[in-house]
Amino acid sequence: QVQLVESGGGLVQAGGSLRLSCAASGTIFSGSRMGWYRQAPGKQRELVASIGSIGSTTYADSVKERFTISRDNAKNTLYLQMNSLKPEDTAVYYCNRVRSPFSWGQGTQVTVSS
Repeated sequence: QVQLVESGGGLVQAGGSLRLSCAASGTIFSGSRMGWYRQAPGKQRELVASIGSIGSTTYADSVKERFTISRDNAKNTLYLQMNSLKPEDTAVYYCNRVRSPFSWGQGTQVTVSS
């Protein structure tokens, strides 16, 4: 059974930084494109960043040059470094495989105050 556990969220002022982590157990995700998603209240979940098995990355326009996704395949862990945070980044952040997603974890709340 695959389990995804996100952590690292919190309350931060606009302009601040946070680093999110996602630990995957029960699977080896080294061969999969993994992504960070977020869901704000009243909005659909959206993909904000993804990283392929050999490190190719994609970013949503809204987070380009502010967020950096990375992975440590040896630790089955995914990261999201978030800099220059804005109030509109406030959301619950989730990680998952981009194709054929696993069951969703609990996510980690990120709140950016203005």
